Amino acid sequence: MQQLGLTKREGHTSAPAKIPTPGGKLALKALQVMLRTGSPLPALEVLHGALGKVFRANLPSFKPIMTAGAEWARWLLVEARDSFLWKAPKDPIARLLRDGLLVADGETHDAMRRLMNPALHRSALAGYVEAMWRATDRIADLWQPDQTYDMLTEMRKIALLIVMETLFSVDFMPHIEQYWSPLLHTLRYISPGLWILWADVPRPHYWRALRRIDNYLHQIIRARRALQARGGAQPNDLLGILISAEGVDDAMIRDQMLTMIIAGHDTSTGLLSWAMYLLGAHPDQAQRLRDEVDSALGGAPPTIERLAELKYLGRFIDETLRLYPPAHLGSRIAAQDLTHDGYLIRKGERVTYSIYVTHRMAEYWRDPAEFYPDRFLEKPVPYSFLPFGGGARNCIGAAFAQVEAKVILARLVQCFNFTLLKRDVHMHMGVTLEPRPGVFMRATRR
Repeated sequence: MQQLGLTKREGHTSAPAKIPTPGGKLALKALQVMLRTGSPLPALEVLHGALGKVFRANLPSFKPIMTAGAEWARWLLVEARDSFLWKAPKDPIARLLRDGLLVADGETHDAMRRLMNPALHRSALAGYVEAMWRATDRIADLWQPDQTYDMLTEMRKIALLIVMETLFSVDFMPHIEQYWSPLLHTLRYISPGLWILWADVPRPHYWRALRRIDNYLHQIIRARRALQARGGAQPNDLLGILISAEGVDDAMIRDQMLTMIIAGHDTSTGLLSWAMYLLGAHPDQAQRLRDEVDSALGGAPPTIERLAELKYLGRFIDETLRLYPPAHLGSRIAAQDLTHDGYLIRKGERVTYSIYVTHRMAEYWRDPAEFYPDRFLEKPVPYSFLPFGGGARNCIGAAFAQVEAKVILARLVQCFNFTLLKRDVHMHMGVTLEPRPGVFMRATRR
């Protein structure tokens, strides 16, 4: 990392280089690709292909520095980590999560991460496996063989049950219908939209939904505070850790709960729905997966020990994450003037790194557009595979998410055969990367 000033290149001193911006013809080409594919992400590939690993977007009121590639990711996530902020105060996600772990900076983040880590550490995961497969069964038991189901919706239900049960000891099944719409409104509130171009765009139609979610979370907190006041033993979960912690008030607990619900269920929803799509679109790989699950589990539910035997399932999940990373873009705000690779980055500028583009660069991946799980028999180039970020602030729930995905997919493959009814899907940039219009399947019990 270099401070603001002149930068040396090839033995001589020069001024920082100008960051390229898309010209008219290139911008038009990118727009055409976006309209054809239904997603900005392939257009982003076009722009990086033409301009290189760094360029500046040139939209009204939105001119971030866009980066891709392992070297830029390493610099942002590791080498220059302390020179960037996570929180952009006017972004909807910062307004929603406030001091939540996902957006907090400095000691606020570090203290909360230390506090919360035991509930999400690998050592705690064995205790969650049964809740994970039981939640999968509760939703799948409702499926009828002659009905069509959108796996985007079904995987969201499963992920919600799991995060509420394992982290907060709450049975969310009776509340799904009541809070489904407010939760989806909350996700839309922080999804990309006009606020990118106009930070202060009025959005009053979201506040009612947000208040309902807040009220629900505070009800849960009050019930646990009352249990504590009666001298009752706190459940050994994340909420119990937060309730018992000295100096952590209800507002801070709410921020962490909502962070875990949003980040913990929506990313899993994206991963699982894309995995179900790929399962249906690639019958040979699906049969290989089915054979492995049958061999490892037989008719028994998954256990943490048996999950370790599901090697191909692990590669299948990694390849799903490579092609369709739920968190497809990272964003930082420069806390000071910097130069890197000869380019000037000024204090206050937004710098993004494209996980999606990096995951599809031929520099790191052979036939990058192909679905080929066995590519993960070889270790990827460092920082070319970033589904959970990297460095000291990688996703705190990464291990949880990987075990959860294995449990759910193994249980579904163990119990059902799936038929994909519509192959025509496109990538939708919501809070996470989703398949739209959905993953429509029929499930036949084996």
